Amino acid sequence: MDVRQLEYFLAVVDHGGFNKAAAALYLSQPSLSQAIRALERDLGSELFHRIGRRVVLTEAGQALIEPARGAARSLELARARVEAVHELRSGRVDIAAMPSQAVEPLTGMIRRFSASHPQLSMVVRAAFTPPDVIDMVRTGRCELGLVASPDAVDAANVEVHDLGRQRFVLLAARDGPFRGRRAVRSEQLAGQRLIVGQHGTGMRRYVDDLRTRGCDVTLAVETEHRVAILPLVLEGVGVAVVTEAWRGLAERAGALVLELEPEDGLRISLISRRAALTPAAAAFLDEVTRDRAAGDQTARDQAPRDRDRR
Repeated sequence: MDVRQLEYFLAVVDHGGFNKAAAALYLSQPSLSQAIRALERDLGSELFHRIGRRVVLTEAGQALIEPARGAARSLELARARVEAVHELRSGRVDIAAMPSQAVEPLTGMIRRFSASHPQLSMVVRAAFTPPDVIDMVRTGRCELGLVASPDAVDAANVEVHDLGRQRFVLLAARDGPFRGRRAVRSEQLAGQRLIVGQHGTGMRRYVDDLRTRGCDVTLAVETEHRVAILPLVLEGVGVAVVTEAWRGLAERAGALVLELEPEDGLRISLISRRAALTPAAAAFLDEVTRDRAAGDQTARDQAPRDRDRR
């Protein structure tokens, strides 16, 4: 059974017979009769008593009218919504994002997109590691995903759009061991208590690499709740390595944000399904990639002027 068959059934009901229904549907009468016979076979019951050129609904036919109209209305609504999305009058963008990148750059992306497409809505779904994001996009749970990873994303069945890098920084309490500093070398973290995320995250990889190189740090807190990191730092529980996405929020909250030397960080990528995107998601992707291209061009234009000043 499909909705097209139900629409044919309703046409026969509404027009009082096969001939008029066929004319209204721009079908031949035999084609319409064949479609109704197929529907009856699917349902295992006759829908019409055929009396000469007249048709009369059976009990089964009467019972089918209401659900058939519901299905037809649902299809009409779906078509209307699709048409509206094509014109970007309405629609929704589903995006999976890791916690730090949900702070930035996603906040900025949404702000700019909402300004140009105020009628569209965004749904941000949480993912904690790059494989989580990639899986949510690949399986179709989300159309787009925002990933932060040490290296370029290489995954089947997704398109990868590079958005640049985010540096790691150190969050510390203002009255803590690094007060008065602007930068901290990685070896100076020896002896410090660190607040870290779970395995598989960029911040955890940075700290694990420190320990592998012999830097003696203590894991004071390991948390999957990224929102707890800044309050823990402010309370003096420890320091935390995060991406610079947290800089504005942390400074407004009163924490120190220190550069880490040597520089290290994560690559930020927007990924999308290889399958066709909804118009709303396609518009979001197009705007983000255009903004990225414009930013790259500005940087290239600025570079000669910076060299001239030097």
